[in-house]
Amino acid sequence: MRRMHEGHREIIGTFSLTTKPHFPAPQMAQRVTLRKRQPYNTTSSRRRIVKTPGGKLVYHHLKKLPTQPKCGDCGIGLPGVPALRPRQYATISKRQKTVCRAYGGSRCGDCVKSRCVHVLPQNVRYLKHSNSILRAFLVEEAKIVKKVIKSQQKAGGRK
Repeated sequence: MRRMHEGHREIIGTFSLTTKPHFPAPQMAQRVTLRKRQPYNTTSSRRRIVKTPGGKLVYHHLKKLPTQPKCGDCGIGLPGVPALRPRQYATISKRQKTVCRAYGGSRCGDCVKSRCVHVLPQNVRYLKHSNSILRAFLVEEAKIVKKVIKSQQKAGGRK
């Protein structure tokens, strides 16, 4: 094996051994200052460290993630209704918050279908929550029939 002295390094074959270990000077980690006044680590003050083009580290304050509106019966996300934070819901129109159907922004289509069960009109009063759509429809129909009968009786009484 051939040995050559080259400054502080000693070359032995193809391997190099450093005679004087060189460690870089210890550096402090770059400090990141908060941009808002609230110093506590809560869900509303989440932040991410981002490096700027100038090489400086800064905090980006993150917003809370929106959740998809859920069906009140089965709990799946409602298709057609956007996932937004409450403040954004206040700014969009009613048309964008619902689906054009009975129980549009509240229940999914499958749950609405399963609620509709064929029931006889005379049993309307005894229907329970599971048939609420059909019950509401039949109650409205009964009101219309009563109104028609009442108007016919008034017309018949005048003659």
